Amino acid sequence: MSLDADVAIIGAGPVGTLLAILLGKQGKRVTLVERWPTIYDRPRAVTMDHEVARILATFGIDSNNDAAIEYHEELYYWKNAALEDLQIVDWKSVSPSGWRVTYWFNQPELETRLHSIAAEIPAITLLRGWEAIELIENSDNVTVDLQETEELVGIGGKQQSFQASYVVGCDGANSFVRDQLGINVIDKGYFFDWLILDMVPHGDYKVSPAQWQLCDPERPTTLVPGGPGRRRWEFMVKPGESSGEIAKPESAWKLLEPWGLYPHNATLERSAVYRFQARWAERWRIGRCMIAGDAAHLMPPFAGEGMCAGFRDAVALGWRLNAIVEGRLSDAVLDSYESERIHHARHYIDFSQELGKIICIADPEEAALRDQTMKAELAARNHEPISGDLVHLGPGIWCEDTAAAGELSTQGIVEVNGKRDRFDQAIGQGWIVVGLNTDPAQALTAKQLAALSALDGRTVKIGSAGSDCDAIDCEGTYQAWMASIEADYFILRPDFYLAASASSATDLCNRFDQILEKLHLTANNG
Repeated sequence: MSLDADVAIIGAGPVGTLLAILLGKQGKRVTLVERWPTIYDRPRAVTMDHEVARILATFGIDSNNDAAIEYHEELYYWKNAALEDLQIVDWKSVSPSGWRVTYWFNQPELETRLHSIAAEIPAITLLRGWEAIELIENSDNVTVDLQETEELVGIGGKQQSFQASYVVGCDGANSFVRDQLGINVIDKGYFFDWLILDMVPHGDYKVSPAQWQLCDPERPTTLVPGGPGRRRWEFMVKPGESSGEIAKPESAWKLLEPWGLYPHNATLERSAVYRFQARWAERWRIGRCMIAGDAAHLMPPFAGEGMCAGFRDAVALGWRLNAIVEGRLSDAVLDSYESERIHHARHYIDFSQELGKIICIADPEEAALRDQTMKAELAARNHEPISGDLVHLGPGIWCEDTAAAGELSTQGIVEVNGKRDRFDQAIGQGWIVVGLNTDPAQALTAKQLAALSALDGRTVKIGSAGSDCDAIDCEGTYQAWMASIEADYFILRPDFYLAASASSATDLCNRFDQILEKLHLTANNG
């Protein structure tokens, strides 16, 4: 059977399914291949950040009002064995990108939701119970050879092949696609085993604070929500302990006793030991094949950014592949996927590893020194919580010498034709050139406007109520933000990152030309 596709995606976990949706909604033919017959029904990832909430909102999932997602208007505390505060992180605010800093969710429910969205898109073909066994790149496509999953049918199952213009491996840490491409993995040699316990307490079980880290050298422990009605405990496996023994239900319940959970008042949904690692693939794109998600990077969970990084990969690939298949961009633009995303993911790998070095201290003397240092630093700033760090993309399609470029853009509430909503929902997503109290269409040249149109982009003038504008800056968000970066214009990418900011019409034209050069427009659109 031949199933020709614009893009083949190997792996139908959350990252692969998200990418399929982003492509399929734009009419691209997607073949999504998954080796397992059903969605895995146990929790894995439980936290996501504001950027993922912003991504989910583009196809109707409102993280502030969703049955599978919750947030807590509480800070995130790190405490020592004496329950003294070591660090306080602001996880209760609304971020500049318009969504709350941190959310908690149940992955099987969220994954089911994504698959139900994908199932409604005719352009997506899902092949469950099949695994890729060979990739052969040709001059204008890739042949993908599949076989029925051995775990389901035994050796010698059916085989089939199809051709796709591009292939993306979203097939996890043991990625077949990555191995087929011969991509080297850089391993930082970071290994810690932790017991993960996912719990469903019976009745009204309250924990205060809702999200915190116990930095006790006797047993470092993480206590966080696991989505609505669920809680997660993570216990570090100490040297000399058996991973198999500690994961047994009787051992798990013993660890939970101090927290008031027993078999009669809670359900143990999952008990598993995970090895936290820090590694990334040296290449993310070779020819017509790419990798994303855990196939491209693994990081300790201490920053809660593992799945978030994979979702960023999917969005970064989605707008590029959509434009390539439509003939708007050359596939040379895929090189910037690699350069931008590797840098970004490596930041979070390093950051997560540094957090782990603080948390995973099992020596009492070393822990005492840590406590002394962190308590002093916290007192020096009067116990004020810290906010998340600002992460730039790696080199790519943005102007590094303009303010805020390469960062996730600020998002405010705007009103368009009587509709009041966040910018993304009121105006949309794509290549957007925005001017504050000035019309960017008047600043760009005719040739630049034609190029923007070829990118399916648009211009938007934002202003105050009563002004002649396309969108009203309802809460003054853009007025304040653009004043802070001394800009009158900005160029927004389809993935919500800022391509450039500009302080004048001349500056905008120059920056726009720089972006066009980096985009690799096709001859028809150049």
